Amino acid sequence: MKSITVQDLVNRFHLEILAGHSQLHRTISKSRVHRPGLEFVGYFDFFPQQRVQVLGRKEITYLHKQTEDERDSRIGSVVQYHPPCFVVTWNQEMEGLRYLIAHCEREGIPLLRTAEQTTKWIGMADVFLTKMLAQEIQVHGVCVNVAGIGILLRGKSGIGKSETALSLIRRGHRLVADDAVVLRRIGPETIIGTHDGKTKEFLALRSVGLINVARIYGRGAFQDETRIVLDIELTPWKENELYNDLDMTPKTSSYMEVDIPYIQISLQPGRDVAGLVEAAANNWSLRLQGYSAAEEFMQRIEAFAQQQQQQPK
Repeated sequence: MKSITVQDLVNRFHLEILAGHSQLHRTISKSRVHRPGLEFVGYFDFFPQQRVQVLGRKEITYLHKQTEDERDSRIGSVVQYHPPCFVVTWNQEMEGLRYLIAHCEREGIPLLRTAEQTTKWIGMADVFLTKMLAQEIQVHGVCVNVAGIGILLRGKSGIGKSETALSLIRRGHRLVADDAVVLRRIGPETIIGTHDGKTKEFLALRSVGLINVARIYGRGAFQDETRIVLDIELTPWKENELYNDLDMTPKTSSYMEVDIPYIQISLQPGRDVAGLVEAAANNWSLRLQGYSAAEEFMQRIEAFAQQQQQQPK
C-alpha cells in the first residue's frame, strides 16, 4: 500500500507544527481527510482512524464550550486512536489549543495548523492525497495533451513516438512525459498520465539526443499531467492489410481496471502521423459531444438505400 509521511503534508501546505515535532515520520495511507464530530460525543463506529483529522472552528468551538474535564475526555477519546496527525484550520489561536497540544505531545501525534479555511483546505488536501496515494503503474510510451485531450502514444521502440510528439509540440500542443509514463488511477473511471520526475520536460530523439522542450519551445510546450482520454498505438504498415475504420463499436484498452478508448494508427512513409493524432483527438472530442461521423455516414447510406427502393422501377 502506498503512503506518504506527515512531513510530506507539512511541506506541501507549509503547515505550522504545534506539537509532535519528532513524529513527522508517521505515515498517511488514506486519501481523504476526516472531521471528527460524532466521535466527540462518544460514537466511534466506522471512525476512520487512519485518516488525517481536521479540526475547524466548529469542532474547536464545541470543545471550548465543555468543562475542562469533559474537554479532556472528549479529545482524549479521539487522540487515543492515534490518527496520523491533526490539522487545525483558520489559524486558530494557540492559547485556546493548549489542551490539544498537551494531548498530542503526550501521545506522540503531530498537531499542525494552517491559516486556510476549513472547507478550502479539505478540498486541497483531498486532491493532494488522492494523487499521491493513487494506484499507479509505469508504461513505455509518450504522453501528450492535444487540444485538451490527454493521449497515451504507444508502440515498439523506434516506431516514432517521440518524433510524433515533437511534431505535435511544434503545432502548439504539449508534452507530458516521454519514454517512462506514470499512470495513476485517481477514480473509478479516471487515469492521470504524468512523468516520473527524472524525465520532466525532456524528449529523447534518435540521432539528436535529449532536448528540453520547455527551454526550446517555451513553457506552453509542457504540462505536468493530463487525464488520459485516448490510447493510440503506432504500428508498422502491413501490405495487403484491410484498413477500414468504420467499426461502430469503439475499442478499448484497460489500465488498472479502467477502460480507455483505443485507436491504432499504422505508419507508412509520407503519412502525417501528427496530423492523424490531431484528427483522432478532435474526432474523439466530437464523440464526447454526442456526434459520430461514422454514424452519420451510415445514416446517409441507409437513407440513400431507402430512396433507391422507393423509386419506381
